[in-house]
Amino acid sequence: MVAKLFEPIAIGGLSLSNRIVIAPMCQYSAEDGQMTDWHLMHLGQLAISGAGVLTIEAAAVLPEGRITYADVGLYDDATEAAIARVLSAVRQWSDIPVAIQLAHAGRKASTTRPWDGGGQIAANSPNGWRTVAPSALPFLDADEAPVALDIDGLDRIRTAFADAAVRAARLGIDAVQLHAAHGYLLHQFLSPLSNRRNDQYGGSLENRMRFPLEVFDIVQGAFGKQGPVTVRVSGTDWVDGGWSIEETAIFAQALEARGCSAINVSSGGLHPAQKIALAPGYQVPLSRQVKDAVTIPVIAVGLITEPAQAEAIIAGGDADAVAIARAVLYDPRWPWHAAAALGATIAVPPQYERSEPREHRGLYTLRPA
Repeated sequence: MVAKLFEPIAIGGLSLSNRIVIAPMCQYSAEDGQMTDWHLMHLGQLAISGAGVLTIEAAAVLPEGRITYADVGLYDDATEAAIARVLSAVRQWSDIPVAIQLAHAGRKASTTRPWDGGGQIAANSPNGWRTVAPSALPFLDADEAPVALDIDGLDRIRTAFADAAVRAARLGIDAVQLHAAHGYLLHQFLSPLSNRRNDQYGGSLENRMRFPLEVFDIVQGAFGKQGPVTVRVSGTDWVDGGWSIEETAIFAQALEARGCSAINVSSGGLHPAQKIALAPGYQVPLSRQVKDAVTIPVIAVGLITEPAQAEAIIAGGDADAVAIARAVLYDPRWPWHAAAALGATIAVPPQYERSEPREHRGLYTLRPA
């Protein structure tokens, strides 16, 4: 019997050879929003991992939408050309489908890199800028308050998402993921903890979902003929009175009705008071609740580190695929090792075919790409 983890799956019209998704992981190594040789090396090794799809890290749709000054963007010709250079090199050696996450950090923008502390950089300091958000509420009390977006500001951001989607299509990207999780701008509109607006974009659940759904619609219109558009959500804020899994399920249903091809369920990141009980697969129950509410594929993520664990998530019906992040940074051949553990077949570059350990021979098959 073929392991469920290695069964093919379709995300919209995109066929994946297995159910291992490499999640977007910011590298904080761009220059003026442009990918560098670090990204070529980083994405190049992940492209030969054997996963079903590789997702490029959060690409900001505006310069002020970057988390840090060292984040990747997709907002002008220079940032597009930098991604094109990396993609050209990667695709010379791998045919893995490539997705890109489009994002705007909102009030969590203008920060230092994580290894430099990750704190906010003041707007009048080098590498800093004034942030924007649904409401003038800072992420941390000590942060500068963001500018509450007016109607013109919302129009500018919608247009930026559409323009980035057009650039993604021109790059030949196979799928787009919208980032509506981890406390970034679209999530800030969803959560009542960060959205205190009194217009049509705040208050009721319907109003709080309005702007994220408008962004989805415009991206779907700009990219949908090229490939699937999916959404990453935070299933809960892990804070009383915040965004909940019940609301997430309703949001997922609204996205499905608009043509969303898959939902990736993460959690948290919206409020510093969050209380998360970290444990292996701690977010899987959230993906299960979303899966029970929709018919499109649902992807689980979060401390999924072992092949048997990933197989159990899919075989048990908790999700249709799993997204791997830190585990694949630690072990870029994670899908190979999962195939070995589960007796599956996986494609590898012919240059690496002889790497199969003797103790694995006969247990699984390395199939040249």
